[in-house]
Amino acid sequence: MSETKGTKEQPWALKTPSGTSEYTMYKDETHTPPILVCTVGKTVLQYDLRCINDLHAMLKEKGDWMDLGSADEQKPAKEGTVEAWGRSSDNPLGGWYGLKKGLRGRFGMYLPPLMEELGLVELEHNPKNNRMRAK
Repeated sequence: MSETKGTKEQPWALKTPSGTSEYTMYKDETHTPPILVCTVGKTVLQYDLRCINDLHAMLKEKGDWMDLGSADEQKPAKEGTVEAWGRSSDNPLGGWYGLKKGLRGRFGMYLPPLMEELGLVELEHNPKNNRMRAK
């Protein structure tokens, strides 16, 4: 992986786990707290940058496959999924990793492909019901 990837000038170009949509992500470490900026079409989502290390640590501890369970903020997340963990009061952040009110969901859709790109996880690429696990 190139060291220059993941900047605003050279974002990661990613595809959703099912391969149906393209989007970009980059780190903004000047923001407080540091964030991941995810651009899907004209929609811009933001996630606390800690989510990468926190999610990887949780997956390593789990030691097995975990359903992604992506859902919009307004919809409930299926229990036991990456999405549910990304908004749970039991995660290291104590709640949502998503930072833009109304657009805090879809954690289970957009984070896993980035983590695969970074070499941290194995990720399934089925039409639906995908899972991930730590490497």
